Amino acid sequence: MLKSWRFFTLVLTALSLTMESAHVLELPQKMQLDPQMYAAVNGSLYHYFAIVGGAYQMLSLVLAVVLAILVRHRRPAFQWTTVGAVCLLCAFGVWLAVVQPVNTVVATAMSVSPSSVPPLWTQLRGRWEYGHAAGFVLQLVGFCALVVSVLVDEHIAREPLRADSPPGA
Repeated sequence: MLKSWRFFTLVLTALSLTMESAHVLELPQKMQLDPQMYAAVNGSLYHYFAIVGGAYQMLSLVLAVVLAILVRHRRPAFQWTTVGAVCLLCAFGVWLAVVQPVNTVVATAMSVSPSSVPPLWTQLRGRWEYGHAAGFVLQLVGFCALVVSVLVDEHIAREPLRADSPPGA
């Protein structure tokens, strides 16, 4: 059961990481776009990022927390798993505090005055783009911590007995 939890936690965390990675890779080019093009790209390209990426992010966070509970008696795997879960939680917190408010402002402007969206995106794009970049860093650190948690646990499980270990240890 533990291996399944680890597998699904790592897969969903990696999939969630792809969303933020894409934002980071696009950032230099998008910051050079004129307001109309930037609004067009952001208003159309990321629809499934929100739906699918949001599910990936929430599921990976929940699975990482459950995994930390499952390995709570397996040191140092527990510490690494907890660091991973905390990083994923912080990445979600950054999205809630930095990125989502921009999404809300732009969505409201789109429904009230669509012509105001291009300059609004231009005004808020630094916050939106760099918020995603911060989320990427946190998710990457979280993913790496989760991988390390598996590696250290497997290493301990396969560590040979020392000569001074009592029989049956």
